[in-house]
Amino acid sequence: MALFNRNNHKGGLMDEIRCDEPSYLIWKWHPSGSQLGENQRENSIRWGSSLRVKNGEVAVFVYKQKNGTMQDFIVGPFDQTIKTANFPVLSSIIGLAYEGGTPFQAEIYFINLARIIQVKFGVPFFDVYDPRFADFGVPVAVRGTVSFSIGDYREFIKLHRLSTFNLDDFQKQIRDVVNRYVKDAVANAPAAHDIPVVQIESKTAQINDVVEYDLSERLKETFGVVVSGIDIGAIEIDKSSEGYRQLMSVTQELASATAKAEAEAKIRDIHAKQRIEAEHYEGTLRIQREEGQYAQHKQTQTANLGAFQVEKQAEVGVAGAQALGQMGANGAGDVNIGGSSDGTGFNMAAMMASMAVGGAVGQNIAGAMNNMMGGINQQADPGAVPPPIPTVAYHVAVNGQATGPFDISVLAQMATAGQLTADSLVWKNGMAQWAKAGTVDELKNLFANAMPPIPPVTD
Repeated sequence: MALFNRNNHKGGLMDEIRCDEPSYLIWKWHPSGSQLGENQRENSIRWGSSLRVKNGEVAVFVYKQKNGTMQDFIVGPFDQTIKTANFPVLSSIIGLAYEGGTPFQAEIYFINLARIIQVKFGVPFFDVYDPRFADFGVPVAVRGTVSFSIGDYREFIKLHRLSTFNLDDFQKQIRDVVNRYVKDAVANAPAAHDIPVVQIESKTAQINDVVEYDLSERLKETFGVVVSGIDIGAIEIDKSSEGYRQLMSVTQELASATAKAEAEAKIRDIHAKQRIEAEHYEGTLRIQREEGQYAQHKQTQTANLGAFQVEKQAEVGVAGAQALGQMGANGAGDVNIGGSSDGTGFNMAAMMASMAVGGAVGQNIAGAMNNMMGGINQQADPGAVPPPIPTVAYHVAVNGQATGPFDISVLAQMATAGQLTADSLVWKNGMAQWAKAGTVDELKNLFANAMPPIPPVTD
């Protein structure tokens, strides 16, 4: 049976159930040709009629049974013929007479889930008190807009009778609740959020956030709507009122006293800062004085460097003399011209060795004196005399004692005289430990052409 075709059985034309209202929140459908308030006729629906529900809509079927009122919800988009498969509850109450064309009674409401309703609100002047100055009430007015929509339609239907729903009345109910809550929030703002009454106009955004959070929950519980925004357009103070003038006078005096106290505190801070800076300056002078004394001390040490060097070189000379004495005790200085066993001969090798060591010690003492004099002259006239050329010097172990240091030329003389051999232990600055002279790269050449010792004379 096609839609909009005339039914041969009792019931007439099939209906197309849909809502074409341009702007609505809740709209009740009734058959074409009927009027609202006609009771049974306005709620007569033919089995087989088509139902069209747009996206963002929900159609609510309300019908009565013996055990109470029943409801079916069809959420859009939906465009189908009304039949048992789509409305299983209806199958228990709808007769099958007239081949399913029997009309049944049901109220059909379309709820717009997509529409956002805006309700303007305005709270006339009321007194707001600053907790610090409770004697002065300042008249304050508030105006703004609240926006909401229907979110949970099932909860919305529980809270409202659709059959008697009127959008104007509904908006008025919400406006009354919003006015009461906004008034209460603004009146408590000075105490709850530490907002001076004379500055309350500039704190509109802060108060708006508080109102929006709390009021959204209240409207959801009370009316079943979802608040999409609360915009407090303005909070106005009646600046011509006596309360405002009195409060401003008191706050100005307080502000003056506060400014005076702050100025005094700043002066105290400045004095404290100056005192601290003076103490720091005194400390800086003391440090500078100590640094000057230290620099003078270092200059004195530098002036006495010559004497210090003489002392150290004297120690070197003593060590060299001791080494010579030790070598003499070992027979290095004995004179044996003939080489006889009675000791009356002349021993040339021993004499040369003694001369070599003595020359080395003398050279080192002379070098130390030259260095000392050079240092003194350099101190007296910086830049007039260049510093001495650095030389490589080695210490030589003789009878378990360190002698020297000797430069390469002296070591060559000692090697020629036989006093320095490849097995002699040597050391210089930078070496980790004593080493045999023959293993030191810098000294190997001293022993390359060394004269072998003269064999003893035999009869």
